[in-house]
Amino acid sequence: MLAAPMEPKPTPNLSLAAAGSVLIGSTAAVIVLGILIGWAFGSVAWGFLVGAILGLPFGVYMTYKRYGHAL
Repeated sequence: MLAAPMEPKPTPNLSLAAAGSVLIGSTAAVIVLGILIGWAFGSVAWGFLVGAILGLPFGVYMTYKRYGHAL
């Protein structure tokens, strides 16, 4: 009566540099999009502000979506 052989759990693949790149890249993409929309409507500053406000939660969401399994 021996126990069944156990396989080690695979360790999650988490690269902090890659996670930071996803966070910064997706946040910057939304900020640039906000700047372009603001430029089209005549106010780059408002576009930047709205892009930053929307970009930060989007960046966190994208990072969690990509690396949430590693927590």
